[in-house]
Amino acid sequence: MSEEKSRQRGKLGEKIAVKFLIKNNYSICKKNFYSKYGEIDIIAENDDYLSFIEVKTRSNTNFATPIDFVDKTKQQRIIKTAIVYLSQRQNQLQPRFDVIEILILKYDKYRVKIRHTKNAFCQEKSNEFF
Repeated sequence: MSEEKSRQRGKLGEKIAVKFLIKNNYSICKKNFYSKYGEIDIIAENDDYLSFIEVKTRSNTNFATPIDFVDKTKQQRIIKTAIVYLSQRQNQLQPRFDVIEILILKYDKYRVKIRHTKNAFCQEKSNEFF
């Protein structure tokens, strides 16, 4: 897949994730927050949490599930970027790191499946997808 198509798929996944979060009573604080360490796709509030959310979009799980691409190095970049974000704002909410997986199934008239893993950096990854 070309880099441009991959980028378009990623942006589509982020839009789907934002709609999913809003539907589930999250308030979106920021999209695509950048620091010198990296990017956080979505920062959102829900209940007592400020969630730093990585969105991974794929069209199949033949090689791995989307969450498998959020390795320890990626997690460390997200954590450092979250520290930058928190240092720039007053925050009373508990920070949390989530991953939203978007699976776009082309063979099924572009059906979309979503899995939201809360506190994803502290959990064992599930072998079951959706």
